[in-house]
Amino acid sequence: MAMWIQAQQLQGEALHQMQALYGQHFPIEVRHYLAQWIESQLWDSVELDNPSEEAKAKRLLDNLVAELQRKAQLQGGEDGFLLKIKLGHYANQLKSTYDRCPLELVRCIKHILHSEQRLVQEATNASGGSGGQAMDSLSQRHQQINQAFEELRLATQETENELRKLQHSQEYFIIQYQENLRIQAQLSSLSSVPAAERTQRETTLQSKRATVEAWLTREASTLQKYRLDLSEQHQKTLALLRKQQTLILDEELIQWKRRQQLAGNGGPHEGGLDVLQSWCEKLADLIWQNRQQIRRCEHLTQQLPLPGPMEELLSKLNADITDIISALVTSTFIIEKQPPQVLKTQTKFAATVRLLVGGKLNVHMNPPQVKAVIVSEQQAKALLKNESTHSESSGEILNNNCVMEYHQATGTLSAHFRNMSLKRIKRSDRRGAESVTEEKFTVLFESQFSVGGNELVFHVKTLSLPVVVIVHGSQDNNATATVLWDNAFAEPGRVPFIVPDKVLWPQLCEALDMKYKAEMHSGRGLSEDNLVFLAQKAFTSSSNNPEDYRNMTISWAQFNRESLPGRNFTFWQWFDGVVELMKKHLKPHWNDGAILGFVNKQQAQDMLLSKPNGTFLLRFSDSEIGGITIAWVAENPNKPGERLVWNLLPYTTKDFSIRSLADRISDLNHLLFLYPNRLKDEVFAKYYTPPLSKAVDGYVKPQIKQVVPEFTTPNPEPSGGTSAFMDQTASPSVSHPNNFGAYPSMNVTPAIV
Repeated sequence: MAMWIQAQQLQGEALHQMQALYGQHFPIEVRHYLAQWIESQLWDSVELDNPSEEAKAKRLLDNLVAELQRKAQLQGGEDGFLLKIKLGHYANQLKSTYDRCPLELVRCIKHILHSEQRLVQEATNASGGSGGQAMDSLSQRHQQINQAFEELRLATQETENELRKLQHSQEYFIIQYQENLRIQAQLSSLSSVPAAERTQRETTLQSKRATVEAWLTREASTLQKYRLDLSEQHQKTLALLRKQQTLILDEELIQWKRRQQLAGNGGPHEGGLDVLQSWCEKLADLIWQNRQQIRRCEHLTQQLPLPGPMEELLSKLNADITDIISALVTSTFIIEKQPPQVLKTQTKFAATVRLLVGGKLNVHMNPPQVKAVIVSEQQAKALLKNESTHSESSGEILNNNCVMEYHQATGTLSAHFRNMSLKRIKRSDRRGAESVTEEKFTVLFESQFSVGGNELVFHVKTLSLPVVVIVHGSQDNNATATVLWDNAFAEPGRVPFIVPDKVLWPQLCEALDMKYKAEMHSGRGLSEDNLVFLAQKAFTSSSNNPEDYRNMTISWAQFNRESLPGRNFTFWQWFDGVVELMKKHLKPHWNDGAILGFVNKQQAQDMLLSKPNGTFLLRFSDSEIGGITIAWVAENPNKPGERLVWNLLPYTTKDFSIRSLADRISDLNHLLFLYPNRLKDEVFAKYYTPPLSKAVDGYVKPQIKQVVPEFTTPNPEPSGGTSAFMDQTASPSVSHPNNFGAYPSMNVTPAIV
């Protein structure tokens, strides 16, 4: 409800924009009286492009109708009678409108809420600026764009007024011209009139004709000047339109596409498309008004030809305005929801394309069909260079045709491809060490439609972000590396799909941190110490100083083509293994700060030997992809008084699918304090599995527990149950401080102080 309270305080243009969100499709009274209920629902949890979500949307619709009916019944008294009838009417109206398409209701409400949030945020930023605080760059850009639109609106209105004056003047000129012709006809007919009368009438008519012709001569010159002045005004308006369109399409839209690409690496979700659409629609409206004005000027010129350059000027204006609207239409055919960038054959996938000016240009009156084809990198280059006029394909996509639909509630024209599937792929010859998971394709979406009663016909195309095609899940890891590198380091306007072979280490750190934060769904990303650890791994370095890596570059080969020294996996494969393990099993513990993770064996020993016995930490395995181990400090059972650091054989996803990390830590009674000094149960108790219930139907449930024999202490068995132990035996041998070899199979490896 807080959002609605703020929305009601909007003023001026922002208030008008907010009010325009509502109508018969969703009355503003419903928003007002159900504000708290509406804002408490999880509208964003509904996947609009997934037909299986329709049941969830239907429940939301039914609940909305029920809530509206309940609110209606609560109205009493004379003042509440009309409101009771009105709310009941709205309940029936919403039910009948959306009962067969409940996802459209969700789409409508999501659009309304997101738009309200944007308007409130913009108003908040603007008010902050007026109070003396510097407005952020986003608000300044938006203000600049809105001011330019106001200038364009005034300029277009001025040329409209001038055009009307010109039309009125020309109409009067034509009347006077016809009057002159009538006088000439009268003069010609005087031959049949008696001489005495003819002379008098001839003198009068000739005097009148001279006056009219003199006026016509002056007025013709004036009309020509009006036309030239109007033409000059149109030229200035078109220059402003070009400038505004360049700002919106070449800057704002490109930035939105860049944010969309970074979202593929886990960056912030690419919002702001509705704002872009509103700008593009304003552009389309103004361009079309000016085009119609120029067409009317042409008609007036044809109606009354006058000597001068008007025909050439109008021809150029017409060509310029057509170029402007053509650029707008072709640039605003965009991919709202990208297809997956790692695309597995024989697997269903979805995508959504949208024409930002479709509603304004009434394209939906004859809904166009969109076709999707997959093309190679070389084919994409040829398309952008206009070397290929027809769309060659590098594979076969099933269900690749879709009709664009107009959504009245949101004013959007889009095509939702819900059930596409890549049946087959045709690969090109690979270069050098390039693998199939480094080969990039793209999905080409194309359509054709007309505007203005078939006056203009557009053939539009747009390319998806690069996709890597795989045929087996084992290729996903390397394909993801190709996508991450491309998303992070692609430059706007590049030739498909060129990316630098080397980048600065801090640039890669930013990409890895973005990916890690997104997978953890947390603000806790990679710390500077974590990044130093990764730099040591990537560059086989021992330096702990972050500055030593700031100007270093890392190549694609170092990232995911060459194996790490002494390992059979690459830097990325190791990092991605960590991400997958954390995402699937350990996310809460990372977000709690319980996992240090990025610590090597030597660092773990140095950290633990300064702490009391029973102190432990969790670190990622150096030798195994997607492994995590427990290191702890304890007495050497064979040499009293000697302290060792022990490392448990790494756990993997397979282990945690059997028993969780928290339960495994609970099983090990010799683990007392999480580094540096937190009691184990304070950190992990909330994740322990509750004790088993009593026997059911005479059967006793077994319980799995983990033990390390060297550190096993008597532990009473659960009441009414038996225990099945996972026996992780310990090795009595010790490894010296500088000898950190591989883990013995199923052994605990201690390190001596």
